[in-house]
Amino acid sequence: MLPPPVDTPEAGPVGAVSGLTSATAAQLLAEHGPNEIVRDQRTPWAALILRQFASPVIWLLVGASVVSSLVGELLDAAAIGAIVVINAVIGFLQENHAESAVFALRAMTAPQARVRRDGRDALVPASGIVIGDVLVLEAGDITAADARLLSAHALTVNEASLTGESVPTEKQIAPTTPDTPLAERHDFVFMGTSIAAGTALAEVVATGMRTELGRIAHLLSSTTETVTPLQQRLARVSRTLLMLCGTVVAVVAIAGLVRGWPPLQVLMAAVSLAVAAVPEGLPAVVTIALAVGVQRMAKRQLLVRHLPAVETLGCATVICTDKTGTLTTGVMAARELWGPDQLALLGAAAACADAELGPDGRQGIGDPTEIAILAAALERGIRREDIEQRNPRVTEHPFDQALKRMSIARADGKTYIKGAAESVLPLCDGDPTSAQDANTRMAESGLRVLAVAIAPSETARASLQGLIGLADPPRAEAIAAVADARRAGITTVMITGDHAGTARAIARELGILADGDDEQRVVHARATPDDKIRIVEEWKARGGIVVMTGDGVNDAPALRAAHVGIAMGRTGTEVTREASDMVLADDNFASIIAAVREGRGIFDNIRKALVYLLAGNTGELLAMLVAAVSGLPLPLLPLQLLWVNVVTDGLPALALVVDPADTDVLLRPPRDPAEPILGRAEWKVIITTGLLQAATTLGIFLWALRVRDLSEARNLAFSTLVFGELFRAFSARSPTRLFWEVGAFTNVRLLAVVVVSILMQLVIHHTAVTQRVFDIKPLSLNDCILTLSVALVPVTLTEIGKLVRRRTPRDAAPAKA
Repeated sequence: MLPPPVDTPEAGPVGAVSGLTSATAAQLLAEHGPNEIVRDQRTPWAALILRQFASPVIWLLVGASVVSSLVGELLDAAAIGAIVVINAVIGFLQENHAESAVFALRAMTAPQARVRRDGRDALVPASGIVIGDVLVLEAGDITAADARLLSAHALTVNEASLTGESVPTEKQIAPTTPDTPLAERHDFVFMGTSIAAGTALAEVVATGMRTELGRIAHLLSSTTETVTPLQQRLARVSRTLLMLCGTVVAVVAIAGLVRGWPPLQVLMAAVSLAVAAVPEGLPAVVTIALAVGVQRMAKRQLLVRHLPAVETLGCATVICTDKTGTLTTGVMAARELWGPDQLALLGAAAACADAELGPDGRQGIGDPTEIAILAAALERGIRREDIEQRNPRVTEHPFDQALKRMSIARADGKTYIKGAAESVLPLCDGDPTSAQDANTRMAESGLRVLAVAIAPSETARASLQGLIGLADPPRAEAIAAVADARRAGITTVMITGDHAGTARAIARELGILADGDDEQRVVHARATPDDKIRIVEEWKARGGIVVMTGDGVNDAPALRAAHVGIAMGRTGTEVTREASDMVLADDNFASIIAAVREGRGIFDNIRKALVYLLAGNTGELLAMLVAAVSGLPLPLLPLQLLWVNVVTDGLPALALVVDPADTDVLLRPPRDPAEPILGRAEWKVIITTGLLQAATTLGIFLWALRVRDLSEARNLAFSTLVFGELFRAFSARSPTRLFWEVGAFTNVRLLAVVVVSILMQLVIHHTAVTQRVFDIKPLSLNDCILTLSVALVPVTLTEIGKLVRRRTPRDAAPAKA
């Protein structure tokens, strides 16, 4: 019944192909250049370095350094300058590293290739291949250029890194049209793909940057990285602070000159106000917060390459994810068996297989579908090695792409047949209706279906043993993670190179596609690199914060275009990892959702630290501004203000950014991408708290001016301001919960910082050297009690305000930036 092996049209006249001559190849190489992946001109180092100083945050630091120099604090100026340099170096290294992504594509090209020249086969460097060369391909080879098949025998090619197709693609020489999707160009092989099985001859039609791999390299080099929401928000805050600082200094300087102040007094007042307005601890706080996020995400199997992406992941609204290996296991498995005797079915299928199963019982060498069949058979105690020993092969017909089946005749006299149902069923006795219905049902559910039959001889009718449905199964934890993402208000979008039916079936099984969902928005099949970039840009255009995951070369440009690009650590190519912001060490979608929780917590911590910093600076600025405008002596000297900013801004704010994430952080919807880091509610807290802090500082200063001298008045105002801002750090941990509800011992670092800072303040009041430096005096026991009591007023009123807000309607939504 089975036909004998013949030379089909697909096999082609192998011997008739002689290839180019060496002389012609040399001439073409000189004309078209080497077969290499190159890239556009690298950005000059000088331009990369200058780019690091374009941020308002950096200019804020530069301003703080200049101010410190003007008041004689050269050590502070040097320290702030060092921060500027370190930030610039880190930024330069990150951008320079990102630019090297395209060069990793070279690792995917074959170092050598077998070509037919001068009528015989020869090994040549892959870079020396030219258009018109004839490639000689066999299992295990890396294709060195894009080529049209001249002949092929049982050829399958692993194109997952290029097309996203989860199983090897069957190839044949029948021509396709130019507009055929890349994943369906069965008459071509492409640079960087690997030959899974079979042999072929192919004529090179494109080399280097003219190949599909080269086109992706060009996309990658021309795709710019997205500015993250955190960077945009911090830039807005920094610009606001710079304008505020400049305006206030100008107003006070003009007022002083109008009143006839001496120029030195005008300068001192302006410098003092500038010191009060600039939150020197802001850049350090943001950097530390993101560094803490890096450590926490590493515990979640997510390795961070680009610091701002830590917070951006927390405000993600869309996760565009590859299917194979991320949502699924990445390994084909027998998902469904149909037939009267499943043991006999698997036994017959194992007897008609060429793959070799590995020691782990899962991986192996050969066709992935056969490896999956052998793994399922092994689970039931069937080993192909035993079959080979009991019934050795007599003859075999390898898989024929035209017939879509293969067969092996063994020593027991039986012929075992395996292939597509439409090819095997006509060879079998009996009514095929039920088998055809089962085949249709399994195919519609996204399974790749193989029929298995046994014939008593090579010419007799066969008996159908059943059908095997194979697929790359979803990860169990990915199903739960998709559900968590949906509850968190995050849309999961699946992008794959697989067939549409397979994609839909997997999406429904994972919960990505539910009743009422728009399939066109959340499931994209047969996606090309251009499609992936388009999908990312469309979601960004809708206002989404987009996370893109991927493992293949075809994913790299989209990873660069997304707000956060996440590469697979295990299965991902070096190209993808180089183009990404993060690397997922375990290739598990569930780890991404766990990291989203950490990212949301990091944003909360940055916001609370920023509110704390700006509230303190607002209090200092208002106290100095009111005194300067009203003609009073300045309540604090510039050096005292610098000390206040170092002790009360930097250390407590750094302790705030290590707060653990709230337990309900994943139950909230994603933040509005347009929401500023400081909304209406945050500015209300900043201004209110600043007014309270300024009122207590000025109050004790004015009282002391009436009963003591100016030096003692500044002494009390200085200590009151320091103690007040330190106490306020406990209230800053939550905008709604009272400080004892948050728990003092859930952030031991903050408790230690406040205690140590209070002790440091007392020490400088009672040390001769620091008394002269800061122009202060010792604090008596009564003065300590007085300043500590007054310092408790702002935090007490703030906590009372939280209780009042619990009993009133919520504040209006934050204003849009």
